[in-house]
Amino acid sequence: MPQPSVNSPAHSSGSIGSVGADAREHAARRLERASGALATAATARMDEQFPWFQHLPADERAWVSLVAQVGIAAFVDWYGHPDPRPDVTVEVFDTAPRDLARAISLEQTVDMVRCTIDLIEQRLPGLAGAQAADDVRQAALRYAREVAFAAAEVYARAAEARGAWDARLEALVLEGVVRGEVDAALTGRAAALGWTGQNGAVVLVGNPHPGFDVEHSLDSIRRSAHHHGVDALTGIHGDTLVALLGRKGDDARLARLFAPHFGPGPVVVAISAQSLADVSARAREALIALRAASAWPLAPRPVHAGELLPERGLLGEQAAIDELVRQVNVALSQTDPALVDTLSTYLEQAGSIEGTARILFVHPNTVRHRLRRIEQITGRAADDPRDALSLRLGLIWSRLPRPL
Repeated sequence: MPQPSVNSPAHSSGSIGSVGADAREHAARRLERASGALATAATARMDEQFPWFQHLPADERAWVSLVAQVGIAAFVDWYGHPDPRPDVTVEVFDTAPRDLARAISLEQTVDMVRCTIDLIEQRLPGLAGAQAADDVRQAALRYAREVAFAAAEVYARAAEARGAWDARLEALVLEGVVRGEVDAALTGRAAALGWTGQNGAVVLVGNPHPGFDVEHSLDSIRRSAHHHGVDALTGIHGDTLVALLGRKGDDARLARLFAPHFGPGPVVVAISAQSLADVSARAREALIALRAASAWPLAPRPVHAGELLPERGLLGEQAAIDELVRQVNVALSQTDPALVDTLSTYLEQAGSIEGTARILFVHPNTVRHRLRRIEQITGRAADDPRDALSLRLGLIWSRLPRPL
């Protein structure tokens, strides 16, 4: 259970009922003598009423029973205290190990308190005597209320601490992924945050909303991921919002769903394979693509990092240059070297089929046939301005020597 040091509001102190001090002291002594039997009865009732208690391991059941026993003793001591009574605290939970908090929820803690108070109420006349029964009943209800409120505050603080720790751990994992520092330890930390990544990941990068606190953007992504049943790791890298989303179904649809959580400007998406190492490579690719995206003002949102190969290459990314050379020059040369000559001539002739045919001494239909084959092989049409840019740069970079 949580290790509390929380006091209830000051109004919990003071007189409860109208019985005299002697009657209260007498009732307190009777309650004290019966506290052991009450604790045993409370444990038996919890075992009878609560399935969660029945399924606890033996050691945790023993700790819960001890908490109930100490709680009853603490109430008896509080009730018998002369006026003004001290503030109610939840130090009753100090007897339990910290790990028990993972086994017992706040709702179950309140159930324990309610069960014990119900038991006390049922046995009040025989426990405290008829004269003090009403006074003990009022005291028990107030004590239970204050313990429940104080326990709720302790659980809230514990949840806040866990949330802060999870946020730090998530930031550490995300930074390691982006930097390419993926090892077994980082994979374990990601798993601790609930990341499975069984089908790889969709990486989204973009600007955070300028009008929102950064945590607002991160929380909105987490809530949306939870709603759609998607694994998510998210954080800020420099001034860029990064989201790693477990792949689930249609990647393009997933990217469109989460793009609105980013602020104005381009949103770049990259698709990874299975491992976190693959996710890491795609994340770095997406970050470079985001820097280059401003060179394509009409880019769709979100835009795939692969669609920004020309801009990434012009920005100096060697991997993008190599990929474009592979897709254009290498693929065409291996299929038919004549396709490279046809593409180069066609681009130099500003897209004139007749002009290309004259220079190559072939029929215009031959040029048309070759251009169709080029589109089939590269996935790019030479008569499309955007595709023509990629094809031209692929040819240019294939002719240049690699940098030293």
